[in-house]
Amino acid sequence: MHIFSSEKLEHTLPKIKAILKEYIHPLERRYLKLPFSEVSEELYKVRKIVKEKGLWNPHLSESHGGMGFNLVEFGQISELLGTSPYGHFCFNCNAPDIGNQELLLGNASDYIKKTFLEPLLKGEIRSCFSMTEPEFAGSNPVEMATTAVKEGDYYIINGHKWFTTSADGASFAVVMANTNENAENRYQRASMIIVPTDTEGFHLSRNISVMGEENDSYFSHGEIKYKNCKVPVKNLVGKEGEGFSLAQQRLGPGRIHHCMRWIGICERALDLMCKRAVSRDLGNGVKLAQKQTIQNWIAESRAEINASRYMVLHTAKKIDDVGAKAARIEISTIKFFVANVLAKVLDRAVQVHGALGLTDDTVLSFWYRHERGARIYDGPDEVHKSALTRQILKNYGLDIKN
Repeated sequence: MHIFSSEKLEHTLPKIKAILKEYIHPLERRYLKLPFSEVSEELYKVRKIVKEKGLWNPHLSESHGGMGFNLVEFGQISELLGTSPYGHFCFNCNAPDIGNQELLLGNASDYIKKTFLEPLLKGEIRSCFSMTEPEFAGSNPVEMATTAVKEGDYYIINGHKWFTTSADGASFAVVMANTNENAENRYQRASMIIVPTDTEGFHLSRNISVMGEENDSYFSHGEIKYKNCKVPVKNLVGKEGEGFSLAQQRLGPGRIHHCMRWIGICERALDLMCKRAVSRDLGNGVKLAQKQTIQNWIAESRAEINASRYMVLHTAKKIDDVGAKAARIEISTIKFFVANVLAKVLDRAVQVHGALGLTDDTVLSFWYRHERGARIYDGPDEVHKSALTRQILKNYGLDIKN
């Protein structure tokens, strides 16, 4: 047992591995190119099995129907689930649902918890998070044009959002909108408000085509127009003006989830790379694995994955111990570092597979398309590197403001 493990975690991981191997990995080749509506029946069968085995909601406390793991422990579960695109969904801890669950657990009213959170925790509905706007830089969430104007007991919401992941099929959106555009403190202009997707004026314009794919899978990224959406004031999450701080709260643990999921992808890619390298015959009994370049890729991938895992779990422990705010620098560091390791390992794995790696006969091409965004969403590499550098240079007497 290593320093980041526990007896409970060691007991649980083999059970999760067994479900992945028996029920989830076999679905990938048949289903990854199909719309969610055509694969959901099979996935919900797996969800039922997960529930029956007591592995549901591993990220939540036992009092909320979860398994009671802390962030360090759940990070390792997230890595394991990350070995399949369907892993997190089958255990009800997929993005953006997991972030919305944590957000509402910590900040929502009893009404919101009863109406929206409880069915989300049970896996009866799905949700989405609607913040990014096409007209403004997604890396600067204080700049947005969507408004929520209070009229009596209602908010009237108007705006334009995109890259609202999983909007297609979601029952509600958590929307970031300006409730006080004139607030002197720009970090207190926006609020978070729940908008049921069947609200009049909620228009899912399209699922944005990404790398040539456009379908209604649960991986979809919706573009949404809010046109005079009328929702009760009681749908407000937290208090007015807390939107930015709540978003930051949500993103801290979220980056641990993402980074550990990426490490899971890397582990699966490395496994596929090694299997291909030792099985591919180049003629005269020479295997691909005997080539020094391939050996270098395998060794570099192993070292980079191990380094990434330690960095992320170290950050998760700091969040567990003292909170996400105190771990801002570590969070920025792992975000760009692990995203780049992911890109390198996937690229090597595709290259080792040759033309096969470009096809959908392996899961590699799916990840190669869908995970290029890892270096962009939740803050692009450049923003996180800049934040890290500013903190470093403060120790040398230079305080960079912008």
